[in-house]
Amino acid sequence: MSQTEPKPILFSGIQPSGHIHLGNYIGAMRNFKLLEDQYDCLFSIVDLHALTVRQEPASLRRQTLELAAMYIAAGLNPAESIIYCQSHVPQHAELAWILNCFTYMGELSRMTQFKDKAKKHQDNINAGLFTYPVLMAADILLYQTDVVPVGADQKQHIELARDIAQRFNAIHPGVFKVPEGYIPRQTAKIMSLTEPGKKMSKSDSDDSMISFTDTPPEIRRKIKRAVTDSDAEIRFDRRNKPGVSNLLGILSVCSGEKVDKICQRLEGKGYGALKEETAEAVVAMLAPVQERFHTLMEDKAYLAETLRNNAQRAQKLAQRTLQKAYKKLGLYQP
Repeated sequence: MSQTEPKPILFSGIQPSGHIHLGNYIGAMRNFKLLEDQYDCLFSIVDLHALTVRQEPASLRRQTLELAAMYIAAGLNPAESIIYCQSHVPQHAELAWILNCFTYMGELSRMTQFKDKAKKHQDNINAGLFTYPVLMAADILLYQTDVVPVGADQKQHIELARDIAQRFNAIHPGVFKVPEGYIPRQTAKIMSLTEPGKKMSKSDSDDSMISFTDTPPEIRRKIKRAVTDSDAEIRFDRRNKPGVSNLLGILSVCSGEKVDKICQRLEGKGYGALKEETAEAVVAMLAPVQERFHTLMEDKAYLAETLRNNAQRAQKLAQRTLQKAYKKLGLYQP
């Protein structure tokens, strides 16, 4: 890529609800720093998405600031990447309405996450829960995004965003770039500590996941209680030994040591030794990031100013796309 050629644009959004856990950090946030050199990055705190389920206002405000601090503590430079709150850029909601008019009910009714969340929140199956994939499409298309880092559970949303962009462009050519899903380099799957057959999740019970903000004693306690099995052999076997394999994967990714070497070194030492080493590796990996995080959380004025400035940068980019869409649609703009 030449010096004058613009970088491709990358967009990623994380909800400020629940707790950012070890799997989020290892699978996403830790890798974001590596992407800054390759892409012009936008990292959105998608607080409007969080409203599809009932939120406690004070918690939502706190978790929003915490997520901003986590992005920066993980190594992102807010003067380079744009780290901002979705609700601070009104063009997200404006474009979402436009895209609603280019999205079919059948498409939304087939979204797997809508079906899953509707089962979990049967007392609050609201219109926002049904249409939030359209807001997600607006998030992405608003910035002429080239790539979106996705996990397996988000591929359906990227396909919908692509379909909406292509449908709009077929009628009004040249408005949206059609984004591609970006599959991050393979890292260990971080599974639940109490149900190692499923991935660690922000909605898990406290003992099932390691939160980004857990203290060393909390991390040690949770890993000590992690599910293993009655077979004392330390080997990697996801199907037959999911709990042990999960601990081996965590230890490997945190320490940098290969799984087979760990198995050889710990042969005959029992699960206690595996849990102790895993806990200490997690503590050591998170310690410098947590220290930076707590320093940032003590300077709320800096976080507020950073989010304000970054939202202004995002608004300038977003307005270009929105104005182009409005003009193509025939909406009069004085």
